[in-house]
Amino acid sequence: MKRARLRPLWAAVALAATLTLGGCDSFTQVYQRGYVLPEGALEQVPLGATQDQVLIVLGTPSTVATVSGEVFYYISQRAEQKLAFMPQTVTNQRVIAVYFDKQRRVQRIANYGLKDGRVFDFVARTTPSGGTELNYLNYIFSITKPIGS
Repeated sequence: MKRARLRPLWAAVALAATLTLGGCDSFTQVYQRGYVLPEGALEQVPLGATQDQVLIVLGTPSTVATVSGEVFYYISQRAEQKLAFMPQTVTNQRVIAVYFDKQRRVQRIANYGLKDGRVFDFVARTTPSGGTELNYLNYIFSITKPIGS
């Protein structure tokens, strides 16, 4: 007799557990870190623009390099987390580099990302050659990985 009364209760508990766990399947938390590029911002920075113009349009860079000429780096990363207790997975990682000449005018702009595990310039559609610049970009991409990856 008691079992008959508990059946609807157990069915309700099982249904609630199924719905709760089923909701976890569609939960994805997106994390945006670093510089968020405003839409159309790169088009507002023509070749020959001054450093001040770049700062007005793009804002303060994430980091500045002065190894071989001055370069402003704007670093961003997008990561997703499927469940609250799962590790984050990096889905997109970009470094926008604005190169200046000796007169502090824009010489070129590069939009670096990772393509097949290698640093890739999405503007010029090339992989940069070795040297100081590539080593610096590899360093930036390696230090922006999330903890535990």
